[in-house]
Amino acid sequence: MKLDTIINQPVVAADRFDLRPLRKSDMGLIEHYAGDERVARMTTSIPHPVPPGMTEAFVTRAMSPDRDEDVWAIDGLKDGGPELMGLISLMRMDRNQSEVGYWVAPIFWNSGIASMAVAALVEANPLGNQTMFASVFQDNPASARVLTHCGFEYLGDAESFSLARNATVPTWTYSRKL
Repeated sequence: MKLDTIINQPVVAADRFDLRPLRKSDMGLIEHYAGDERVARMTTSIPHPVPPGMTEAFVTRAMSPDRDEDVWAIDGLKDGGPELMGLISLMRMDRNQSEVGYWVAPIFWNSGIASMAVAALVEANPLGNQTMFASVFQDNPASARVLTHCGFEYLGDAESFSLARNATVPTWTYSRKL
């Protein structure tokens, strides 16, 4: 797997798409897809509706050289697809660990995009992690299947607050040793 680095963040090549760092031109599609309540409700950090300026602030943070999270666009241009099908990220944690987060636009659900993106990021391991973690809401079994398909093992139940739901929601937590 070839990794090219853009703004101290690698581009990760997969078969049907590239995972590439965000750019300002992604803001419209990010806001469009993240503004879909079905996407926002399955995340902890996206409110519904998305307030003005939030997407621009998110992309600006993602492009900052001193960020604590690397965010990639799932970019399908190389296979004739759209330039943004979703996002995937690694949040840095202590002890050489990170947390994987991802969402895929509803139009691409059930297409294998999320599994391919997680698998590509795990294989590339751009932060050189020893362990990756992820959690999903318990009412999102499709996302749990993505993780188990990519070799993540169930750790236990927990709870996380969802901005879109304005509620604490039960989660399943997973880990993957690398």
